[in-house]
Amino acid sequence: MTGAQMVVQAMKDHGVEHLFGYPGGAVLPIYDALFQQEDVKHILVRHEQGAGHAAEGYARSTGKPGVMLVTSGPGATNAVTPLQDALMDSIPLVCISGQVPTTLIGSDAFQECDTVGITRPCTKHNWLVKDVNDLARVLHEAFYVATSGRPGPVVVDVPKDIQFATGTYTPPPPRTVHESYRPKISAEIERIRAAVEMLAGAKRPVIYSGGGVINSGPEATRLLRELAELTGFPVTSTLMGLGAYPASGSAWLGMLGMHGTYQANLAMHGCDVMLCIGARFDDRITGRLDAFSPGSRKIHIDIDPSSINKNVHVELPIIGDVAHVLADIVKVWKEEKRQADQAALKDWWTSIDSWRARNCLAYRQDEKVIMPQFAVQRLYELTKNRKTFITTEVGQHQMWAAQFYGFEEPNRWMTSGGLGTMGYGLPAALGVQIAHPDALVIDIAGDASVQMTMQEMSAAVQYGAPIKIFILNNQYMGMVRQWQQLLHGNRLSHSYSEALPDFVKMAEAFGGVGLRCEKPGDLDGAIEEMIAVDRPVIFDCCVANLANCFPMIPSGKAHNEMMLPDEATDEAVANAIDAKGRELV
Repeated sequence: MTGAQMVVQAMKDHGVEHLFGYPGGAVLPIYDALFQQEDVKHILVRHEQGAGHAAEGYARSTGKPGVMLVTSGPGATNAVTPLQDALMDSIPLVCISGQVPTTLIGSDAFQECDTVGITRPCTKHNWLVKDVNDLARVLHEAFYVATSGRPGPVVVDVPKDIQFATGTYTPPPPRTVHESYRPKISAEIERIRAAVEMLAGAKRPVIYSGGGVINSGPEATRLLRELAELTGFPVTSTLMGLGAYPASGSAWLGMLGMHGTYQANLAMHGCDVMLCIGARFDDRITGRLDAFSPGSRKIHIDIDPSSINKNVHVELPIIGDVAHVLADIVKVWKEEKRQADQAALKDWWTSIDSWRARNCLAYRQDEKVIMPQFAVQRLYELTKNRKTFITTEVGQHQMWAAQFYGFEEPNRWMTSGGLGTMGYGLPAALGVQIAHPDALVIDIAGDASVQMTMQEMSAAVQYGAPIKIFILNNQYMGMVRQWQQLLHGNRLSHSYSEALPDFVKMAEAFGGVGLRCEKPGDLDGAIEEMIAVDRPVIFDCCVANLANCFPMIPSGKAHNEMMLPDEATDEAVANAIDAKGRELV
């Protein structure tokens, strides 16, 4: 078959049902092959960045690889942002890019770029295929690398003449064993026993879970919950790990890190044994490294050896798949009839409850203006009993969503964690909705972020994907404005949007539905109307302009140096001014 037919056949053989892409000259043979079959459904996005984020949302919500197809040159360079986003958040993404014919590579041909060179730093691996008889093997390898070990993005760059050429297609082997890439799945039993010994001897333990728990699959989530039940240990999570342990669970401390809860951060700071599961000790979590959890003994479970001791030195590294390692820990704990130190644990929970009583997420809500925290709370209460998936853009609204929307299950929360990509949420919502057509999919957005990929509303309308874009509209780049206020002498440099579009009219222009709410008393009814509409919706929720997101660990500070809501001076907020020097109330 032709190279183009091989690309489509490989997708079928790997169970790909949906492909997100945008055509161009260098991939027309593949598009011609797609036209002549019905198994792989192509979703036409409006920008290649949208294709990548949609594929990420699809992958994160299903556990299957997301697949995108882009043309050469600008098609490939527009894919760089979602590729890096997927790399940092460990999302399995297969990007197939077109390339100029092999005879023109290096000649600065029309729409040529060094795709392999450009994407090498932002992928797990990439390939330039120069022989059609290598194409099938490379495609199968790409799916294997993207989904094995620590998941991530890969790129297969296919020159146009290879797409036209005819060769022999070989189906994927029943079980892939790669010569040079064999992630370690199970850990040594000696390390498992050592971990159980450390945990059983803990006086002030904490379980710190990350996105690796969710990536490992439903069994890992179940085992995390079982371990928390067996031990009685408190559980906290990174932004990417929300939903692995239920927000309603008795051991739940809330999210930790820069905008984490008071009790989660102080528990991390004061613990004597820390069990880190599928997280990587990134800077948003640790704060000031030399003051991070001083004196604690740390156990780190991760499938990626490069994450071990990269940022924080740990006493007991355990390399392996989270589900396999947790299964062994639970098994040994039961076999050895281990018990936590109940007296010490009771004292530890007493301390945690005293921190929890500080009510670090408190805010003031009046009858005149909608507070953004209140908006997320009401959205949660009105959608929590449905099959709901939440995506976000990046900024204050993202943190408020993490703080106030309670996730009970994994794979229901899609957000850009490591790269912090504005514009992620809307196309991610499209990808989630395509994967789950019967679900309620909501992008909790900011008025600045959402404009970066707003054009994907057109794709949502075209494919009948009734996504809900819930904009917390404060007329600012909220997080930028907050940092300028708190850290840069309240000099609000270019963080105020003076020419925002009318989001209701914009929704209608795309063929969707636009709603606006300005008063707290009208909010529930408006949200219920949004849910009831079976079409794409842009909901313009007008919230308090100058609300700040707390708690907050200021940059360069430690976990015990958090800034809480009532510690931010009213004077600083009252003195905030916009770009024209007008006082904002």
